[in-house]
Order: sequence, then structure tokens, then C-alpha cells
Amino acid sequence: MKKNLEKVFIFTIIFFGGILAYNTYSNYAFKHNPLPQSYIDAIGNKQSEVLRNMKKNYGFVYKFPLIVTNKIKGNLYGVTTYENGQIKVYLNKNVMKESFEYMVDEVIPHEYAHALLMYKGYLNENKKGHSARWENVCKNLGGKECRQYVNHEEIINGKLPF
Repeated sequence: MKKNLEKVFIFTIIFFGGILAYNTYSNYAFKHNPLPQSYIDAIGNKQSEVLRNMKKNYGFVYKFPLIVTNKIKGNLYGVTTYENGQIKVYLNKNVMKESFEYMVDEVIPHEYAHALLMYKGYLNENKKGHSARWENVCKNLGGKECRQYVNHEEIINGKLPF
């Protein structure tokens, strides 16, 4: 009985050690290699959808640079910047692998709404950019929830099979 228990314990350690090693390698490879083509295509498709919605709802199209970077620290999913007269949208590659669908469906329209409001001169400093006007623009560009902060519970629950 004791020998069988030892074998089960050793097998369990080796099995879960293998899973840990695979996950570590997978995360390292994702961070240190270019984005998979499927990710690039999905981001491009969503950006095209946002631009179509911009044309439909606002009568013009302005394609802001959309940059995927691993230089954003922490759990910030995206950020829109205004530097030297240029507006840029950044997506955080560090959180993209675990939350890719959310990044595409929610973060791209969210950040594009900030960019559009910056472009039009409607930035509301009192709400740090998340005003009622921003929410309306976000939804008009194709965002579903248009929240100020990421709902991590929603992302996790969306991955569960039940």
C-alpha cells in the first residue's frame, strides 16, 4: 500500500511539474515572439469594424496607430496617448494571451473611443476620460460593455465550461 501511494505521489509531482514547465515555456514563447498571425488578423478585423462604425456614426474615418507592446506594466489592458500632436492606441501584449477575446471585443473600441474624443477635442478631465460622451462613442464604435475598468471576474467566468 505504501509503495503504491509513493508511486501515485511521484507520478502526480512529475505530471504537474510537466504542466508547469509547459505553461512557463508557452508564456515565455508568447512574450518573446511576434504575435501569431491569427491574433494580427483578429486585431485588424476589429479595427476595420471600428473604422466602419466610425464612418457610419460620425461621417469620417481616422485610423489611429494601433500598437501591441510588452512595455505596459501591470494589468493595464490598453492605453491611448497624445504625444507631439499624435494620438496612438497601445494594447498590452503581457495580458493579451489570457484575455485575447476581451482585448479585441472590448479594449480596442474602448481605446479608440478615447482616441476619437482626443482627436475631436472632447476630453473630459473630471472623469479621466470615461464620461457619458465617451461611453456613447465607445458603444457607437462597437464596444459592448464600455466600462472604465476591466471586469476580471467576467473574463475568468467566460473561460469556464459551465
